[in-house]
Amino acid sequence: MGIYLCSVDADEWSDDDILGPAARLLDSELARRGLPRCTPPPAADLGHGAGTWFEEKMYRPMGTFEALCRAQPDGDEYCEALLGWDLLIPVDFEGAITLPVSGPYSDTTTVHSAHRVLAAARGLASRLALPPQVPRECGNLDVGNWFDSPAAAEAATTHLGPWTQDLDAAYYTALYLRAAEHSLRRQCPMNYV
Repeated sequence: MGIYLCSVDADEWSDDDILGPAARLLDSELARRGLPRCTPPPAADLGHGAGTWFEEKMYRPMGTFEALCRAQPDGDEYCEALLGWDLLIPVDFEGAITLPVSGPYSDTTTVHSAHRVLAAARGLASRLALPPQVPRECGNLDVGNWFDSPAAAEAATTHLGPWTQDLDAAYYTALYLRAAEHSLRRQCPMNYV
């Protein structure tokens, strides 16, 4: 079991038992702000191959990642951008949208723009000097599998940097970076399940 960060397809987005209520309220709020609707691709377009479907397990301790975010000069903004949402969408807007719909882990649903998450994650990835070997177009558990594989240990010897000092923080940096990139590339929301 555990918590997973996953891409969302059109069926999940419209399903009243999954994200339908939040999606309808979000569409109304986006329209009120003069922004485009969030329209996820059909499940067939997301598939489950590398680079089409995103799923990562939140299995490592998060404490050092949160500490890394807070240690940045604008630490509160990093924490808010990377840790302060329930639903990530590929629509560009400032701040957060809070919807009065309970999710699996909170009484409301907080929505952030993948553009903002991407900017924050890129900042951390640069500070940590994440290696280029971290999988880019991820499928099922690709980031976690890479961090747990001999490839990560090998990269630590060839691509030195602060990322090697705390693999938990490096993992979550890579996870949020790849999740935001995936959301924008595939034009799909991301959520925790």
